[in-house]
Amino acid sequence: MAPGIRRQLLGYGDALMGARVWFSEGAVGEMHAHPHTQMSYVESGTFKVTVGDEEQVLSAGDSFFVPSQSPHGAVCLEAGVLIDVFSPAREDFIPNRGGV
Repeated sequence: MAPGIRRQLLGYGDALMGARVWFSEGAVGEMHAHPHTQMSYVESGTFKVTVGDEEQVLSAGDSFFVPSQSPHGAVCLEAGVLIDVFSPAREDFIPNRGGV
């Protein structure tokens, strides 16, 4: 995990995974892409989110969708929490299956 970011798995099966992710102000979720479809809900805080070529500032109650293989990232403008949902589950997040 990047500095200022901490993740807790909420639950998962083969087809779906949920995670709560805490961000300190200024923490950066670097641009990346993965084969999983992702939906994220802003539980608290403010984030500058980039999905593909689109950038927007989101705050508590907002959400965003990330299609498979779309480059995306976030910068935390005000400390907060994202709830991330992935389909299928991210094996790289699961302890003892390559994740931490």
